[in-house]
Amino acid sequence: MKGRKRNEDKLVMLEERIKYRFSDPDILLHALTHSSYANEMRLEKEKNNERLEFLGDAVLELVTSEYVYQEYLELSEGDLTKLRASIVCEQTLSSCARDLNIGQFLLLGKGEDISGGRNRNSILSDALEAVIGAIYLDGGFTNAKEFIKGFILADLKGKNLFFDSKTILQEIIQNDNNKQKLRYKLISEEGPDHNKTFRVAVCIGNDEIGYGTGRTKKAAEQEAANQAILKLQDNL
Repeated sequence: MKGRKRNEDKLVMLEERIKYRFSDPDILLHALTHSSYANEMRLEKEKNNERLEFLGDAVLELVTSEYVYQEYLELSEGDLTKLRASIVCEQTLSSCARDLNIGQFLLLGKGEDISGGRNRNSILSDALEAVIGAIYLDGGFTNAKEFIKGFILADLKGKNLFFDSKTILQEIIQNDNNKQKLRYKLISEEGPDHNKTFRVAVCIGNDEIGYGTGRTKKAAEQEAANQAILKLQDNL
């Protein structure tokens, strides 16, 4: 009884964080049940969250497709596809899951828990999609859409989206028929060899259009390209 009461209290806490109250809390519990826990507890195979993850993934892709279509009028089909992929990818979703502290609510097998499963990107992103699927089943498409817009699509410009910004920036410049060369310039390199910080500028000709910092030159270049993309979008 104590274990069930503890689970109920945790579910209420998570409901407050995601700003959605389930009519059937068991659906949320289902979304938080990892296959390692289901196997350890000898539950039926369908009791883990993998099927809900499948459903949530489909809902997420539809809502995200509609959002980027309406909000990024200047992007081509190919660029919209890349942007959507950056939003629904494992890294971005796991970051959103961490913002909600979903890891602390997961039901994991002991081995998975001990090995750091509560902070593993793949587990967190799958759980977030399962929660979307659970909201969809419990409250319908509108509630699932509100959750996605509130916790995944909100403040996209403030999120570090995980796509190849350098490639996208190159394509934007080419589409504008800009004849000037796109190049990356190292501005500074600080810190000891094991903990360096690089600062990079991305330039069109002699104009610096974005800046980025990172633990590697490649990471700093990606951030600089991302900032340049946002700046170019704001100027459209």
